[in-house]
Amino acid sequence: MSDFADPGWSWFVAAATVLSLLACLAVLAVASRHKVKPGADSTGHVWDEDLRELNNGLPRWWMGLFIITIVFAGIYLALYPGLGSNAGLLHWSSAGEHHADVVREQQAMAPVYARYATVPTPVLAQDPAAMAIGDRLFANHCAQCHGADARGSKGFPNLTDDDWLFGGTPEQIEQTITGGRQGMMPVMAPAVGSTDDVHHLAQYVLSLSGSPHDPAAARAGQPKFAVCAGCHGADGKGNTAIGAPNLTDGTWLFAPGEAAIVERIEQGASSVMPAQAGRLTPAQIHVLATYVWSLSHRRGTATP
Repeated sequence: MSDFADPGWSWFVAAATVLSLLACLAVLAVASRHKVKPGADSTGHVWDEDLRELNNGLPRWWMGLFIITIVFAGIYLALYPGLGSNAGLLHWSSAGEHHADVVREQQAMAPVYARYATVPTPVLAQDPAAMAIGDRLFANHCAQCHGADARGSKGFPNLTDDDWLFGGTPEQIEQTITGGRQGMMPVMAPAVGSTDDVHHLAQYVLSLSGSPHDPAAARAGQPKFAVCAGCHGADGKGNTAIGAPNLTDGTWLFAPGEAAIVERIEQGASSVMPAQAGRLTPAQIHVLATYVWSLSHRRGTATP
């Protein structure tokens, strides 16, 4: 589809549109000059023995509507986008109208969020009205990836536990929502070594969280963990500064078990959380971050 980004396609669409309108005018002009000769008004088509198709001229009201349609199309194409990349005299766009609608709604809701903007997260989390708003914000902007129950799925973090890739303090959650996050694990198999080395390393990773593993294979894989320690730390407890998961807690972002760990070592992983700064106001982000924080701090928080 990248081929259609060429500006030549814009000219092609514009030319095809203009030629279509000119062709309509040409057909109308030819039809308006057509005269039916007396006695030759039949096309020769007969159905049911006596139903004959006549070659009458177009009614004037029909031709008038045809002309109005063409004039309307010309005016529309002059005012609005339609001729390729031409923006039209009004410079209207669906993206611009959507942005205006968003700004208008944000301005209308600003007084509602204003009373929450400076309330500390632990206090705000006890406000049922605020949490009801946070629940709706979560459903609209977060549930598509993290699930309606916020428990995530393969590759999408569970927000109801106390395991955080980039930190779970209110400030860190707000930062995550505002600027987004990008996590990436490179393909590590070439650095680890042979297939057996990858297998041994996976067993060692399993041993870090006390998961069922082969002790002998884990001991053989421990030296290979050096290639992982740069991100996950020598103790395997991860690094929230770069979103490297804690490998000692038994919480798995993709899936547990040797096969899943081997897959990550051999294929790597990449995940992106989009920034919400352009979609939500700071006050909305504060309410949403409080709601997300409350999911893992249910005690002492309000139920929306």
